[in-house]
Amino acid sequence: MDMPSLPIVEAADRAYEVHHDWGVLPASIRYGNCHGVQVDSQGLVYVHHTVNADSPSDHSVVVFDPQGAFVRSWGGAFAGGAHGFRLTREGGDEFLYFCDIRRGIVQKTRLDGEVLLTLGYPSESPAYAVREGRLAPSWKPTNLAVARNGDIYVADGYGSSYVVRYDREGRYLQTFGGGQNEAPGSLHCPHGIEIDARGEAEEILVADRSNHRLQYFDLDGKHLRFAGGVDLPCHFDIFRDGTLLVPDLAARVTLLDSANDLIGHLGAGPGDWRERRLLDRSHFPAGQFVCPHGACFDHEGNIFVAEWVEIGRVTFLRQIG
Repeated sequence: MDMPSLPIVEAADRAYEVHHDWGVLPASIRYGNCHGVQVDSQGLVYVHHTVNADSPSDHSVVVFDPQGAFVRSWGGAFAGGAHGFRLTREGGDEFLYFCDIRRGIVQKTRLDGEVLLTLGYPSESPAYAVREGRLAPSWKPTNLAVARNGDIYVADGYGSSYVVRYDREGRYLQTFGGGQNEAPGSLHCPHGIEIDARGEAEEILVADRSNHRLQYFDLDGKHLRFAGGVDLPCHFDIFRDGTLLVPDLAARVTLLDSANDLIGHLGAGPGDWRERRLLDRSHFPAGQFVCPHGACFDHEGNIFVAEWVEIGRVTFLRQIG
């Protein structure tokens, strides 16, 4: 019997074969909302999710080999709060960074989960100072980026919309953004953040989600410019050829070239994604996304997409053209 063909999605001269529900989970784990996906130097794939209420295991980090076979899992402390997720290469070592919106913390760990650094409420920042008769400003960090010098930039997307900067040891340096309006330098739900080193100097790229735009800053938090082509951008990855990958929550994945000109949108889904994300798989059209939340390239330029659906989903886009 012939196997049914897989959907194909295209953007300009690029084409990808769509493998929904990639990765074989053990019976002990059921995904909650999938928030992030990363690939290490060995090709292992790390998925971060909130953990389904019916899951026997509370492990929020699931690791697969490049073919989708289960390798290991851990991360019970992030169950219910899993959100921001980043893998970094620092010197000859690799590390994971997490943003937990339930506990309001940022953590750096080794690839096996050993905790190396924890950042909590940024009380050192004037923007978050608690004054007599005033409630503490909200703090719910959604993602982070790490500069070449080790400085950590934490985006408070679900809290007060600032970016808070620390040095590599976790010492507070500065705060910028906020405002929650459309003015240059103001941020309204800075949901994702990236160090963009495609130009002559490192720049901070922010997914200014509620403003439906991308915004650039220098490393000291000075506004530089805007970029478009996105709709509710969540986060980023950059391939070695300069392609910028943006998971757009509004049911598509966007590709921009090295000048941030639009290459195209992949897997654009139906406009009712807010309602559809709560339904079962029979309501998910093949070859279309519902609400992409995290995405990354593998070493060959294929793409992994993690979706914010009630029973989480990871989709593998295998490049075929």
